[in-house]
Amino acid sequence: MYLSEEEKKDKSKKEKNNSTSKKFLQTRQLLISGEINEQLAHEVVGKILLLESLSATKPITVYIDSPGGNVYSGFAIFDMLRFVKPPVKIVGMGLVASAASLILLAAKKQNRFALPNSQYLIHQPLSEMKGVATDLEIHAKEIERIKLRINSLIADETEKKIEEVFKDTERDYWLNAEEAVNYGLVSKVISTRKEITTK
Repeated sequence: MYLSEEEKKDKSKKEKNNSTSKKFLQTRQLLISGEINEQLAHEVVGKILLLESLSATKPITVYIDSPGGNVYSGFAIFDMLRFVKPPVKIVGMGLVASAASLILLAAKKQNRFALPNSQYLIHQPLSEMKGVATDLEIHAKEIERIKLRINSLIADETEKKIEEVFKDTERDYWLNAEEAVNYGLVSKVISTRKEITTK
């Protein structure tokens, strides 16, 4: 099969990326980066299950840098990180927003860390639903249900009162790394790998 120079370059780049990803996975580390969507969730869940099959006791370290995305895809990753047997450590870096902040909460509080310049955003679920009034009403009820679920998780994991969380997430609520520690999203700010502990 003939490949143009452009196609050869793309193929070579993909093979190199796959090779790097495979080597990274062998160190029991995962990177969640970019938009949280169905495809990303499928890939991440597959890697989590693979790592569990290789060892049910060795920790899995997840690095997350994402502007968020689909809340259901976020829940898929969140649930799987809690479902598997290996202890999970999650390190926030760059931007951890919306559905990404939900995934962050999958680890036990003492296993959630922030890099110094990371930023965090929690808010209520967003909706771009269009359609007839009855469908909009059904969708609005689902959004309220998801909002309650997310806020309840945030309250449980940060030990905040649910009323306070509802108030904070009514609008975009931004936090830097130190503020995320004070809020309870993460346990501490770290600057080196040796500061990551597992409990």
